[in-house]
Amino acid sequence: MRQIKAALITKAVEDLFIKINLELAPDVLSSLKKANKTEKNSSARSVLKVLLENASIAKKERIPICQDTGLAVVFAQIGQDVHISGGDLKSSVDQGVKQAVKKGYLRASVVNDPLIRKNTGDNAPAILHTEIVPGNKIKLYLLAKGGGAENMSALKMLKPSDGIEGVKAFVIETVKKAGPSACPPMIVGVGIGGNFEKCAYLAKKALLRVDARRVAHLGNLEIDLLHRINKLGIGPSGFGGKTTCLAVNIESAPCHIASLPVAVNIECHAHRHGEAII
Repeated sequence: MRQIKAALITKAVEDLFIKINLELAPDVLSSLKKANKTEKNSSARSVLKVLLENASIAKKERIPICQDTGLAVVFAQIGQDVHISGGDLKSSVDQGVKQAVKKGYLRASVVNDPLIRKNTGDNAPAILHTEIVPGNKIKLYLLAKGGGAENMSALKMLKPSDGIEGVKAFVIETVKKAGPSACPPMIVGVGIGGNFEKCAYLAKKALLRVDARRVAHLGNLEIDLLHRINKLGIGPSGFGGKTTCLAVNIESAPCHIASLPVAVNIECHAHRHGEAII
């Protein structure tokens, strides 16, 4: 049994939350540069150029990429041969977020109650998902999820008879409704299957990558949806062009014979994400 101090988790979350807010992830940066080279619409190219300049300045000056520094969403894979000492996982993660907000001068964007809406002042608590896996390490995946794109996400309980075309139609409809409000070019996470809450979880989990296709039939669906979305003509910041979406990522799970749940979780162009292994 490997002992991992809670303080190490706190430090990892602190460092990672600051980093993803100040430095655009390599996969996103690469996708934006590629789009800037292939985009034909002059207005769209101008927006892409500004986004790349903004990312460069943020990294150099050590300031946030966006004023909305996001709600911390943490996926923690805990090795079954790990024991956390000196504190618990949830408190350690939240403390890391609090320290990051203070040290990195990040905006506090969390309210303590959805109706009373008093700001917690430190961007905590984080949303924490845990998974027990083989091994003696802890792997943390962190998203800083902005409110604008998150608000344009959706879930629908389709009928099995709706099939793959029904899934495609719902994804396209959701992106079309989102339009410029989701700060495109966007990344679209799609969850298919499971049940009501599972498909939403899968859609969020799909955002942990930008381009890493695995299952063949899902990979083909990702390619088709990306093509269809970019034909909508929304473009960067809604100025038109073919770069509405940088990637469509799909995660799936078994489901009930009478159900076909689908969730679409939209992410903005900043797509602040990263991972750390302890």
